[in-house]
Amino acid sequence: MFFGLIHAFALFLLTSKGFSDDGPVTKIPVKGKQARRPPAQLPPKRVDHKDSTVSAERYNPREMEPHWQKVWHENQSFVALNDDTRERYYVLEMFPYPSGRIHMGHVRNYAMGDVVARYQRALGKNVLHPMGWDAFGLPAENAAIERKQNPGIWTRQNIAAMRDQLKSMGLSLDWSREIATCEPDYYQHQQALFIDFLAADLITRKKSKVNWDPVDMTVLANEQVIDGKGWRSGAPVEQRELTQWFFKISDFAEELLSGLDELEQWPEKVRLMQRNWIGKSEGLRLLFEISPNSKISATSLEVFTTRPDTIFGASFLALSPDHPLTRQLAADDPALTEFVAECHRLGTATETLEKAEKRGYLTNVTVKHPVIDGATLPVYVANFVLMDYGTGAVFGCPAHDQRDLDFARKYDLPVTPVVLPPNQDASSFNIAGEAYVEIGTIINSDFLNGMTIDAAKQAATAFLPSGQSMANHRALLR
Repeated sequence: MFFGLIHAFALFLLTSKGFSDDGPVTKIPVKGKQARRPPAQLPPKRVDHKDSTVSAERYNPREMEPHWQKVWHENQSFVALNDDTRERYYVLEMFPYPSGRIHMGHVRNYAMGDVVARYQRALGKNVLHPMGWDAFGLPAENAAIERKQNPGIWTRQNIAAMRDQLKSMGLSLDWSREIATCEPDYYQHQQALFIDFLAADLITRKKSKVNWDPVDMTVLANEQVIDGKGWRSGAPVEQRELTQWFFKISDFAEELLSGLDELEQWPEKVRLMQRNWIGKSEGLRLLFEISPNSKISATSLEVFTTRPDTIFGASFLALSPDHPLTRQLAADDPALTEFVAECHRLGTATETLEKAEKRGYLTNVTVKHPVIDGATLPVYVANFVLMDYGTGAVFGCPAHDQRDLDFARKYDLPVTPVVLPPNQDASSFNIAGEAYVEIGTIINSDFLNGMTIDAAKQAATAFLPSGQSMANHRALLR
């Protein structure tokens, strides 16, 4: 994903550079404006004497397509001329991976882009509509290993075959701008961009969990993990900790969020996806005092929560399998070590973790309840807690979070409702199989009783001495 973003940026700069001057990606130099040839004549029409009117107008792709594609090629109809003074328009679809053949997904994608390009050209604009190949990476190497063939030979052969297939579709592509990301004349610019980002202190390096495909021996994005397996190999995905490069996107999270409000012509569902990707969570850091335990050195556990109003409904704490305390406890507990290994085999994809059965391992650690005198809470290691979100530790309030409720039912933990739905009686309200996550009034919560959720959040934050407000973002890309 990290280099994918650099790839996208480099791609825009390179293709647009070729558009504005004779840049490095112009494969067929075009000097000056090229005179357009007059339209060629249509091929002779077949006439069916039984119904000559209908047959003469019938579209015959085997005749029409080769004829007009030849005309377009000879006239260079879709070449974007650098010195053309007309208004410019840039159309770019996702580049295909050169697997060896085009499928219907490609046809759908490039047909839609072609409609846009042809429409804008019909409006009189100088349209740049290039094509290229997302051809660099381990999948090509693995395919070459399987076939016992040089990856360069295999990749370029596939590109040639797929180029012919795309050309047979008659798309309005400027093939003079064709690039392949596996070639030095492309990735030298990608490398230069990386150096610029590094010099500007916009990149950092650290260790982080990744989805690892043990067959392809490569890192997978969350979207490439399907039901816990690699999308290409089908192998069960593992979690591994690797040293990686990251863009410092979190430093600009607030700017990115506010900027979405200015994109008035974007569909709301797309803007919502972007907000969810940034993943801003406003909440509170809480310190839970650890009950005396001779086997660990820590005296408290720091927890991040977005719902301090539900603190009286807490019935357990859950740690990430990668939390420092988890590692300390696992050093002397083989069963916990095995449980952590099982968690790692789930991968890191959010969707996979949400669908997976909620499982936990009960440790010998307990913490003191921060607002109920004399009460303690058990500490579990749970497969649904991520180390890179918040502090890697959460408190569970089963009555008002479905994930926590599923977990509590499995391990027979208390479920205490602390938010009462409108028009419900507190004395009879209870939670069955579904957590209540809507608005309501606080109950069973001592000094918070009767408050709205927002008022209770503020009051709980002010009351808890260790509480510290914070915002958490997920927008940190590899």
